[in-house]
Amino acid sequence: MPIFRWGHHWSPLGDLEREVDRLLRSVNLTFQSFRPARQYPPLNVYELDDEYLLTAELAGTKIEDLELTIGDGILTLKGQRHDPADVPEELFRRNERFRGSWQRSVSIPERVDEEALRANLSHGVLVIHLPKARQAQPRQIRVVEGET
Repeated sequence: MPIFRWGHHWSPLGDLEREVDRLLRSVNLTFQSFRPARQYPPLNVYELDDEYLLTAELAGTKIEDLELTIGDGILTLKGQRHDPADVPEELFRRNERFRGSWQRSVSIPERVDEEALRANLSHGVLVIHLPKARQAQPRQIRVVEGET
């Protein structure tokens, strides 16, 4: 009987993690400090020629539960994601999707025209357009002869 099979991934830490998760679920307490929390929502930021594009996965978040603010070079996303109303807590057997209130702040580049920002939420993906501000054009300074 082979003890180790080539090509099979064996992860004793993964097994330990699943067992600890199972034990902690049975205690019905939360131990947030055991595992680092993932930032929610996950974000991507792209730089295009004339704008920065920020996308965030917000599946299950309704537009009325979403708030975007900007100030001092910080873009803040706030929102809520609710549990299904018809499923009581004791019926959950696995619960991996984030729920509840959340807030995420990201710094934006200085070269963004904050007045021209626009955002849309479609199919659970928030897309925020951050247009680049026009660069200040260098100007010629006229030099005159004489005293000032």
